[in-house]
Formats: sequence, structure tokens, C-alpha cells
Amino acid sequence: MSHVPNDLHDSFPGDRPLLHSLKLSDPHFQRLATRYYEVNRAIHRIETEVEPASDSYLETLKKERLGLLDEIAQILARARIRG
Repeated sequence: MSHVPNDLHDSFPGDRPLLHSLKLSDPHFQRLATRYYEVNRAIHRIETEVEPASDSYLETLKKERLGLLDEIAQILARARIRG
């Protein structure tokens, strides 16, 4: 399997341990991370022409990915402050 770009670890390379910890300890974060993975993978499959999709559907997925990324970034920032 090839690497899917925009993985959470790519987006937050300095937060690998924190990402792992939150995935194990925070059910909400785990759901967000899982959904991010699903949406990101779907985008990658569409962009590499593995799966067909309309431009509007691809745009909808990209907007959802950005929203998920924003929420994940906020959770990471709060977790860093708590230390």
C-alpha cells in the first residue's frame, strides 16, 4: 500500500507522541482521527483516479477534511498547554 499524503503525522510531525496518546485516551479525538483518515483516503483515491467522483463531491470532502484538521489542531493545542 502506498503512502497517503496529508496523514495526521505529516500534518503534525512534532506531535507524534501526543497524537498517539490522544488516540488512546480520548474517544472524541479517536473518532475525529478515524474520520479524518477515512475522508483523507477517499480524497486520495479520487485524486489518483482510483474512484470516480464529481468535482462538487471532492470539494465537499476537502472542506470536511479542513474542518476535521482544524478541530484536531485545537485539541492538540489544548493538550500541549496542559502538558
